[in-house]
Amino acid sequence: MVAGVAGFQHARSDIEGWREIAWPFPRDGWPAGRAFRCATELCGDEIEVYVRPKAGFCNCDSGVADDEEVDRVADLDLMSERFAPLAPGGVIRIAGMQGRLRTYDLKMSDGSRRAAIGIAVSRRCDLLVAVALGKGTASGVQRVALEFLASDAVTKWMTAAMDGR
Repeated sequence: MVAGVAGFQHARSDIEGWREIAWPFPRDGWPAGRAFRCATELCGDEIEVYVRPKAGFCNCDSGVADDEEVDRVADLDLMSERFAPLAPGGVIRIAGMQGRLRTYDLKMSDGSRRAAIGIAVSRRCDLLVAVALGKGTASGVQRVALEFLASDAVTKWMTAAMDGR
């Protein structure tokens, strides 16, 4: 696990229009992840993406099996306790790992609303979760977040993080 945390510190990347920001959430049972913010001019609206592995936190046989598992593990509760799915989720593949993606409406503590995308993918018994959050439409947030997560630099980091490097 220490190697995975060290990998976070050394895997800095500058992806056009995106900048890494500090992990804004309090400590919990998992290591802090990486957080990124997209410039408004590139994304249309400010979008943030939060990504982190959760080693040993997945069903080793079935992986991420259903939408309820995405609801439970995807770290949406770090953004707001008040989130509601917009539609059934779907299967997704990111960085060679398969899982599920689901869209949500979040009511923030200040009363504003945000669109969010929850992603949970697995490899063996390990889980990688991502949440994208933005002021735009769920489809717009999803499109921008998936492009970002598919970039070479982020894919390499996710693979290394899952390998504990």
